[in-house]
Amino acid sequence: MVNMAPSFYVRDIPVCGDAILAPMSGYSDLPFRSICRELGSAMSYTEFVPAPGIIHGAEAVMRRLMFTPAERPVVFQIFGADEITLAEAARRIEPLQPDIIDVNMGCYADDVALHGAGAGLLREPAKIARIFTRLTQTLRVPVTGKIRLGWEAAARNYLEVARVLEESGASLIAVHGRTKAQGYRGEADWEAIGEVKAAVRIPVVGSGDVRSPADIERMKNHTGVDAVMIGRAAIGNPWIFARRERRDVSFGEVAAMMRQHLSLALEFYGAERGFILFRRHAHKYIFAVPMADALRNALANARTAEEVMEMVEEYQAKLEVTA
Repeated sequence: MVNMAPSFYVRDIPVCGDAILAPMSGYSDLPFRSICRELGSAMSYTEFVPAPGIIHGAEAVMRRLMFTPAERPVVFQIFGADEITLAEAARRIEPLQPDIIDVNMGCYADDVALHGAGAGLLREPAKIARIFTRLTQTLRVPVTGKIRLGWEAAARNYLEVARVLEESGASLIAVHGRTKAQGYRGEADWEAIGEVKAAVRIPVVGSGDVRSPADIERMKNHTGVDAVMIGRAAIGNPWIFARRERRDVSFGEVAAMMRQHLSLALEFYGAERGFILFRRHAHKYIFAVPMADALRNALANARTAEEVMEMVEEYQAKLEVTA
C-alpha cells in the first residue's frame, strides 16, 4: 500500500483510508484480510470471537485472533451477553496487542441474538452502557462498537444506542443500516446512518449496500461517514478496495489472486483445512467470467488444491486461445 495521511483517528490510532473489510464469520480470516489490506482496506477486523471461548482458551477461537504486522490497525471483535465475561475476555486478549477491541452488537443470527449477544444487546441500552463503561475504564486500547438500527422496525433505537456508546467511552461506531429482523433483506437505510454521524462526535463507519467503488463515494457523500465498511461485496472481489470495477479485472489477475489466496490459506491452516476454507471463496472469484457455471461445477468436484489450480490454468489457457 502507498503511505497516505490519516483519514481519521480512532482515539489515537490513525486510520489511512476510507474503505474497510467488514468482520464476517467464516470469511474475514487472516488470509483474506491480508489480501484486502494489500489492496487498500484501511483496517483489519477479525472474525467475531465468543467471549466464553476466549476465557476457555479454545484453540479455534484464539486462532481467529492471529494477525500479521502489515494488517495494522487490527481490531479484535468479540461478542457475548454477559458483562463480566466480556470484560474478562477483553482483558485476556489485550496482551496480544490489538490496536482496538470491538464489541459486536450487529450479528442477527438467532443462535447469537436470541441469547442476548450480537444484535440482542440492542434491546438493552443500559446494559450496553455498563459494558462499555467497564471496558473503556479498564482497557488501554480504544473500544468500539458495531451496531444495527435496532431489533426490528418498531424498535429502531440506533440514536439512543449511539449516544450511549459515545457517553460510555466508545471511540468509534460502525453502523449497518438494517435491523436485526431484516437480516440482509431490503435496502440499507443510509439516512439513518447519516443521523448517527450527525448525532455523535466520534468517528462513524457506515455499512450496507456498498457493492462498487462508486457506492463508497455515494455513501460517504450521502451520510458524511468517516469510512465505509464492505462485507459480502468484497468476497471474490477484493479489488473493490483498490477502487477497481470488477468487470475491469482480467481473468489472468483473477487466477493470480486465486493462487495467492490458496497459498495463504494452505500456509495458515494446513493442507486439508486450508483447501476447504479456500473453496468458500473460489466460486466467488469466478462469478463474473465467461462460462462461469462450467468452471464453478468443475471446481465443486475438485478434491485437492492442485486440481483447483490446474482447472483454473486450463480455463485461462482456453480464454487466451479464443481471445
